[in-house]
Amino acid sequence: MARLLRIIAAGLAGFMAAGALALAQDAPAEDPDPVIEAAPPGAGDADIAARIEGIFAEIDSLKDVDASVSAGVVTLSGETATADAATRAESIAARINGVVTVENEIERDVSVSTRVTPALGQVENVLREGARSLPLFLMALIVFLAIAAFGLLVSGWGALWRRITPNAFIAEIAGSTARGLFIVLGAIAMLSLLDATAFLGAFLGAAGVIGLAVGFAVRDTIENYIASIMLSLRQPFRPNDHVVIDDKEGRVIRLTSRATILMTLEGNHLRIPNAAVFKAVILNYTRNPERRFDFELGVDADDDPIAAIDTGVAAIAALDFVLKDPPPLGFIRAVGDSNIVIFFAAWIDQRGADFAKSRSLALAAAKDALEEAGFALPEPIYRLRFDESAPAILRETRPDRTAPTPPEKPKPPRKPKSPAAQNIAPDTHLEEKVAEERREQGEDLLSSAAPVE
Repeated sequence: MARLLRIIAAGLAGFMAAGALALAQDAPAEDPDPVIEAAPPGAGDADIAARIEGIFAEIDSLKDVDASVSAGVVTLSGETATADAATRAESIAARINGVVTVENEIERDVSVSTRVTPALGQVENVLREGARSLPLFLMALIVFLAIAAFGLLVSGWGALWRRITPNAFIAEIAGSTARGLFIVLGAIAMLSLLDATAFLGAFLGAAGVIGLAVGFAVRDTIENYIASIMLSLRQPFRPNDHVVIDDKEGRVIRLTSRATILMTLEGNHLRIPNAAVFKAVILNYTRNPERRFDFELGVDADDDPIAAIDTGVAAIAALDFVLKDPPPLGFIRAVGDSNIVIFFAAWIDQRGADFAKSRSLALAAAKDALEEAGFALPEPIYRLRFDESAPAILRETRPDRTAPTPPEKPKPPRKPKSPAAQNIAPDTHLEEKVAEERREQGEDLLSSAAPVE
């Protein structure tokens, strides 16, 4: 039964395929170039020739072409200005009903007059059209200039942009962007009046491709420019702040649209690209006026380290410039080969005390207090061990003798500390140099009124 069904299905499929093939063969094929009927149907050679010449008479480039017909064979003669015109004449003649074939004997006219006259005519037509369109061109140009001038006027309103955004750099960018937008709007209006908006689309597309290529070529410059915008908005530091940007230390002079200018602690100018500043780790010593200093001292391994900590902390706390809150601290950092290392730390207010001077005086005070309390600050001591044969070898090579003990050198008396050594006032020389530099400079994106990040 299943086999019978398969046979019937195969037969139906074959029948349907045969019917479709027959329909396809019976359907008339479409002629991409339909023939041109001669009037009346079945006309002779004279009618075909008249029909062809009548068509050629209506086409300027084929007016000088003649057609003769014999037994359905068309012979074309005469002259045309271009080879394309001769090919077109042959194509038209071949489409006439009753034409068997076409003999193309058309010659190309290469005379100077034939070439120059059409060109002069085309130039004349262009000039005539230009003269007719001149008022429209002038109107479109006036519209473009009016819109562009209004854009320049708006972009120059500094007070308006500073009211919109207090950041001077962003205000300048906003003004430049507005100027560019008004120029584009003026160009669109001008081309719309001239009915040439398609040209604008092509121009903008080409400008986009060129802009993309230029963007890849100057991506470092663009990255630096964007970093300048972000830094001007974020304001990560103030003028004259003491900062460390990655491994570069100094005081901030200014922030420009290209770089951050620092004055190093040695008084030199340091320019850092804003792209590097934006991605860098920034340490600001000025933002918090309270700062902690620390140092380490080593006492003898036989001394009491806790008593040494108490002695050193008390000496540091007695200094006037050391803050009471938080109080100084000390702890055992490590047990070395020949001493016990004690860590001391204390806080100062940098507005009234120089960091380096304060640390130096605190270190000297702690050291003096430990020595006066009887704590030894030993030098590194190394113990040498010899095997059992070493003493015999030493006795054979060297007679027994006792080395005289060198007399101890008396310690020099301590001199009273000079007022200059005890002066911990901050050094303002570098700050004054930065302030002088800022008075002489022009562009600066740092603003005291802007919020700090």
